[in-house]
Amino acid sequence: MTSARFLVVLDADSTLIRNEVIELLADEAGRGPEVQAATEAAMRGEVEFATSLRSRVAALRGVPVGAFERVRARIEPTPGVRELTAAVHERGGVVGVVSGGFHEILDEVAPALGVDRWRANRLAVADGSLTGEVDGAIVDAEAKAASLQDWARELGVAAHATIAIGDGANDLRMMAVAGLGIAFNAKPAVRQAASLVVGPQDLAEVIPLLP
Repeated sequence: MTSARFLVVLDADSTLIRNEVIELLADEAGRGPEVQAATEAAMRGEVEFATSLRSRVAALRGVPVGAFERVRARIEPTPGVRELTAAVHERGGVVGVVSGGFHEILDEVAPALGVDRWRANRLAVADGSLTGEVDGAIVDAEAKAASLQDWARELGVAAHATIAIGDGANDLRMMAVAGLGIAFNAKPAVRQAASLVVGPQDLAEVIPLLP
């Protein structure tokens, strides 16, 4: 079993990367503005996440799997992300990402940015196109918190040596169970609940907070 001095877990969309992947996929379906509005409401905590995700994924029905490559080409890493993951590794830590987004994108993006482990939703596919459904259990706020705790246990990291970084209402449970919860580029409710608020939008600002 691998061990680590500490664990840093980030959200993906608007934290690890600057984009909201579901909005990029919705552009492929010609439904970008509609899905963007629904995403904003979910991030503010106005709509229950799983319900919101299912409705937004339904808007992706018929998008060909070839769209994943186009979406990956549009991904913009958040400034400072590579510096942060390198600094975590230099200090003997592990970087995890747990996302309400999708493995289809994260499986390439995460390792390229120095992430050690990640968890996200999967999109159901039939005949080369998205069916408009999520494949399997949805990664919601409770799943994010559980992922942080499970990884910490596997790595032998005490709760106080965990850091959670997120921007939306779906990250609040994860931030609450971590030793340090950091609001990054965050919605007002998340800033209020966080141990610390980091800005501007540069993840390298987190480096001085590492153990």
